[in-house]
Amino acid sequence: MPDPAKSLRVLVSEGSSTSAREAITILGLSGHHVEVCDPSLWCLSRFSGLVRKFHRCPGLRDDPAGYLAFIEQRLAEGKFDVLLPTHEQGFLFARAKQRIDGRAGLALPSFASYRTAHSKAGFSRLLDRLELPQPPTGIVTSAQQLCEAIRFPAVVKTSVGTASRGIWFIRRDDDLESALHDLGGGTFADEVLVQDLIAGTTEKAQSVFCRGQMIGFHAYRQVAAGVGGGEAIKQSVRRSVVRAHLEKVGQALDWHGALSIDYIMPDDGGAPLLIDCNPRLVEPMNAYRSGVDLVGLLLLISLGETPAVLPEGREGVLTHLAMQALLGCGARGGTRRDIARECVLLFANSGPYAGSTEELTPVRSDWISAVPLAVTSALLLASPKSAIKIARGGFGAHLLDLASIRIIEGEGFGE
Repeated sequence: MPDPAKSLRVLVSEGSSTSAREAITILGLSGHHVEVCDPSLWCLSRFSGLVRKFHRCPGLRDDPAGYLAFIEQRLAEGKFDVLLPTHEQGFLFARAKQRIDGRAGLALPSFASYRTAHSKAGFSRLLDRLELPQPPTGIVTSAQQLCEAIRFPAVVKTSVGTASRGIWFIRRDDDLESALHDLGGGTFADEVLVQDLIAGTTEKAQSVFCRGQMIGFHAYRQVAAGVGGGEAIKQSVRRSVVRAHLEKVGQALDWHGALSIDYIMPDDGGAPLLIDCNPRLVEPMNAYRSGVDLVGLLLLISLGETPAVLPEGREGVLTHLAMQALLGCGARGGTRRDIARECVLLFANSGPYAGSTEELTPVRSDWISAVPLAVTSALLLASPKSAIKIARGGFGAHLLDLASIRIIEGEGFGE
């Protein structure tokens, strides 16, 4: 078995997400050999000097079987130590884990556990079973049931969706009509959640489990919003209650690998309410800057190690994502002058960015990452209204949809 303290050969499952890009930075700074698979020639992670080789692959969404075969071929040829799923590819790998075993280290729970955490409806039912707090929630399968269950203000969510896809905020009848139109009306293709909209601050927590035991934890709050529900500026926090809740979830699922949750800190001072789950790490750089290397833990358990529990990181550590900050400015109706002013503040590390470090495009340690940042800045300066369109470019073929999920869940897939 390779020594985890030495350089490892790591194959990253996709290169389009912000989470993958941040994991690559951490891997590269730790001295590991990193290769990336992605269906897009222009994915975010291509603009990194820390990536040794890029492999263009079939899209997970459009051809899950072809994507799996491609990964198998890379593992056979490349002699990788670890296969690192950074997004929804874990759903596929958990389903076909027997085809990967012995070819590379991989930290994932059972497929049944992964499916529960990946489904918003499944996660909500798990919270009810564990008697963990969540907003008042209903699960419906038709337009009629949704209309009967909803009370304003509310949040409507499809059971499958990531990166804020499939979410509607319902405050009046017009919002409900728009959501029903998007959902197709009548009988829905899958379960839909309807939750009371709770006034409060959304925070996120991430963890790594080793065979049901939590060995690493980190939480952060949003200081400034980006686009599409993402964070432009984050600050690390300590949340012992949330840690206990997440530990209970991981133990119930006998989790092995990365597990993250979103939760609301209500404005009325009530207890944290859990609202979403991601069976992966979500943008792990704030944790890394706070002294909690969750990516490093994933490598260790992927290699079969049982690491000691990491101590909690520093509280109050600020990090930011410059691209998210600029896109958020444009999405909120900012003008060219507003975009230019934000660029100056980011460049000078002043204003809201004082004392903060960049997460996504670490130009000082990885100069090629300046390319997507410069292109984003130029596009927004030319047309600030293009922010939403630019942000939607990240919802690509590297992600799952309902059709591809049904294929992967199908009888005999991956055997």
